[in-house]
Amino acid sequence: MADHDYTTLALSLDDGGLARLELRRADAANAMNLAMARDLRHAAVELLHDPAVRAVLITSDGPVFCAGGDLKSFAAIDSPAEMAKTIEHLTIDLHAAVARLSRLDAPVVAAVTGSVGGAGMSLVAACDLVVASTASKFTMGYTRAGLVPDGTSSFYLSRVVGLRRAAELMLTNRTLTAAEALDWGLVNELAEPDTVLGRAEELARTLAAGATAAFGGAKRVLYEGASSSLEEAMERESSVIGRISALPDAREGIASFIEKRPPSFDGRTR
Repeated sequence: MADHDYTTLALSLDDGGLARLELRRADAANAMNLAMARDLRHAAVELLHDPAVRAVLITSDGPVFCAGGDLKSFAAIDSPAEMAKTIEHLTIDLHAAVARLSRLDAPVVAAVTGSVGGAGMSLVAACDLVVASTASKFTMGYTRAGLVPDGTSSFYLSRVVGLRRAAELMLTNRTLTAAEALDWGLVNELAEPDTVLGRAEELARTLAAGATAAFGGAKRVLYEGASSSLEEAMERESSVIGRISALPDAREGIASFIEKRPPSFDGRTR
């Protein structure tokens, strides 16, 4: 799994269908620069088109999961026009990455082992499931730096924490403790700092053994249904469950339920 020379992250896939995407700019608090946004886009495209991928685990190297945008590199840009071009290039790549991660049938699990800010928080909000350290902290920070939230946070953040709370996070730059992030719905569960990776991997491996196409269908009806009319949601559900029910994993799932045994899914999506 390497059609691109990654400089800011590592991407791998094991025999169980679990893909690992690790952010590797620890010396810069895993802050998002042009290279990382580009690497994320390449990685997301790779994951989307590899049928062997059955779950994705996003991790990071170092004490900070992702500090957000690389403000130091932005500060070195003198020209306003160059700044605008740099930010647009970065966000186009970042948004393309998140868009493709959202289209995966494979569930995406984040293991948040450190603090999170800005674009990192946007990425966390866009993941399907999140396991965070009890020592983690979360803040948006955009408006504090005179900037506007990006990274798809205008879509995902309000959906996971609610519009009023999203507005508070964006306008006041409030820092959430891990316990508050759990209470607000930004993360699914907490673990002690030295067990976060293990717990997140356990969750991701469980999902990797599941019915991948069913997971993808469930994600589509859930996320698309959140912003559609009732009639559109019902039509989408009928269409998606009809397609998924014809796949081998659906037959296996139904048979295993009737026979009172654990299912054995192969993860085929077509």
